[in-house]
Amino acid sequence: MAQSILTDLKKAAKKSLKAQKDALANAQMQLEILNGELFEDGELPYFKDKIAETNQFPLRPKTLEVLQINVGYMCNQVCGHCHVDAGPDRKEIMTRETMQQCLDVIRNTGAHTLDLTGGAPEMNPDFRWFVEEASKAGIKDFIVRSNLTIILANKKYQDLPEFFKKHNVHVVSSMPHYTRGKTDKQRGDGVFDKSIKALQMLNKVGYGMPDSDLRLDLVYNPSGAFLPADQAAMEHDFKKALKEDFDIDFHNLFAITNLPISRFLDYLIASDNYEDYMYSLVEAYNPAAVESVMCTNTISVSWDGWLYDCDFNQMLDLKVASKVKHIKDYNDDVLNNRDIVISQHCYGCTAGAGSSCQGTVA
Repeated sequence: MAQSILTDLKKAAKKSLKAQKDALANAQMQLEILNGELFEDGELPYFKDKIAETNQFPLRPKTLEVLQINVGYMCNQVCGHCHVDAGPDRKEIMTRETMQQCLDVIRNTGAHTLDLTGGAPEMNPDFRWFVEEASKAGIKDFIVRSNLTIILANKKYQDLPEFFKKHNVHVVSSMPHYTRGKTDKQRGDGVFDKSIKALQMLNKVGYGMPDSDLRLDLVYNPSGAFLPADQAAMEHDFKKALKEDFDIDFHNLFAITNLPISRFLDYLIASDNYEDYMYSLVEAYNPAAVESVMCTNTISVSWDGWLYDCDFNQMLDLKVASKVKHIKDYNDDVLNNRDIVISQHCYGCTAGAGSSCQGTVA
């Protein structure tokens, strides 16, 4: 039975939940599940009550360091764990007008890191224009989150390594595992081989080399209903295997916990793992990780310009609790005077050593 469910999921993964008209494509439905029986009946404590035990409620923002901008949900892949529910059928794309509003904020905010994400951000038709304009703004760390396979998806993307190098872009790439089987299980047949080829192309222009300033980091997400292992140990294993098998170098590995939203939530429910996974997250709760969760130093901007405390809140349509809710009205002082919006998915960022877009936090 379980194998049948997983086979059906693999077939369905050719389309986004939205394209399938799945009920879980609705953010409100996801929130109803996250706030459902496990927490209503008192089996598990609400996240707000958990952090209140250590006087950390309400969560408040610190100094803004990262402006994370989602330039569109379109992607050349349909990965089983994707919290964005991205895919080729997603047409939500940031316009140049909204990009210009983002650029105005980039020039005037104190954030030192610009983090471009998607979908596959490279698929936005104005992506290169945006990178070129944003690179003039003096950002210290300019991140592009790439799925790697986009580099080989079409001839027009094959010069991306050189383009990234020209603008000193920090490339952060998804890589579920250093083996073909585990990678393809999560992201689709053939993804591993294309990812290896893309990494070799990035290495060739200088990315990821031991003494290079061209930063190349990898991101690991577990392929099943379990929490990531120790980040340092995994980084060692990844580096050893990729170097020995493919002569690939990279700088750091970020281990990120899968949050129980969107397609991963769909997987958890279909495989009858949802309750066990939520118990695992709550039991692994680490109050020390709360101090450094990414929502305290990050503003997330959606493809249509709305503001969120983090990328995960964006996917649940939980906008910032502020009078300023859109990039066009951006105001540091007003936004700094807000409480961070939380729900039960936040346990994913505070389990074990914690989790953020930059890996562990505690």
